[in-house]
Amino acid sequence: MKKLTKIAVAAVCAAGFMSSAMALDGAALYLDATKGGCSACHGKDAKTPIMPSYPKLAGQNADYAFNQMKDIQSGARANGMTAAMKGITHLTTDEEKKAIAEWLATQ
Repeated sequence: MKKLTKIAVAAVCAAGFMSSAMALDGAALYLDATKGGCSACHGKDAKTPIMPSYPKLAGQNADYAFNQMKDIQSGARANGMTAAMKGITHLTTDEEKKAIAEWLATQ
């Protein structure tokens, strides 16, 4: 029984280590053209969009940014330039959207 407990504890610790080691890199996802290439329109620093009408994303609240991406993807938000974004938001998973949103909040 003692050996089984040690194995179970080791497995839980290993799983926790792997999930933190494999955390998604929001900055890399933001720049990745295969994931939508946010930086192409919103600027590499998320502060200098290519058009004045495009929002600056740096410093946005993470929950707000994530919900905006989800609403654009679902069609719940359909104003401004959301038509262009709707076509690319499906390139990221919810976990990737969260990682991007969390990175944006730190900028």
